[in-house]
Amino acid sequence: MRKSWKWMKIAIIIYCVIGIALYYLQDYILFHPVKVTQQQTYNFTIPHKEINIQYSANSTINIAQFLVPDSLVTGVVLYFHGNKKNISWYSRFSPYFTRNGYEVWMIDYPGFGKSTGTFSEQRLYDWALTLYKLARARFSPDSIIIYGKSMGTGIAAQLASIRDCRYLILETPYYNMPSIIDNYLPIYPVNKMIHYKLPTWQYLQNVTAPVTIFHGTGDWVIPYRNAERLKPFLKSSDQFITIDDGSHNDLYKFPLVINKLDSLLKK
Repeated sequence: MRKSWKWMKIAIIIYCVIGIALYYLQDYILFHPVKVTQQQTYNFTIPHKEINIQYSANSTINIAQFLVPDSLVTGVVLYFHGNKKNISWYSRFSPYFTRNGYEVWMIDYPGFGKSTGTFSEQRLYDWALTLYKLARARFSPDSIIIYGKSMGTGIAAQLASIRDCRYLILETPYYNMPSIIDNYLPIYPVNKMIHYKLPTWQYLQNVTAPVTIFHGTGDWVIPYRNAERLKPFLKSSDQFITIDDGSHNDLYKFPLVINKLDSLLKK
């Protein structure tokens, strides 16, 4: 009996330690930014320009705009990337859009790349809206595509729920942020512990634009079954495209994804 009680106490202590670490270290667990000095030059291989917007006294938004010749511009893709590194890592995806006449505007979140400021869920939404307003100075809503990858899908869905666009495209989306953690730590009340909600399911209900979702069955970061929970909130005309054996970062290797993306951009 004493031995059983001893092991029970050890289990309780381990449970509490992990729970406390999850609560207080969640920013470090969920987000993996790579900061870059303002003086550093990105070695992008396609035409581009950088824009820095002084958002507040203590925060600056860094945006990379990947360009196409003016005579060939069809529209703009507002690209919201994942939870790691910075726009230099995601720039590899821009040619899939620029070759179809779309400029690609990538924004770095606070603390990512050259962007500075305090990171919060509301700040992510506010900065996304700032990027949209910047795009509206040049493009009409029917020339704007809102694109989210991984963590950026919740941000993209929120923006599309309050602003018009041609398409909302989500690559490897999630139901909400706590549901991802719950997949790995189901014994914790993560919905109450995680500060970041990013309820993609909720925002999709208010998106009037056509929605296309890409998700792979072999995704180990955001499981396919998690993304499947979004299906009830899609319109009958929306598309949920399953990529057999696709994982979290290799969907662009599949012809199904590239062909579908090309068809959307050429409409």
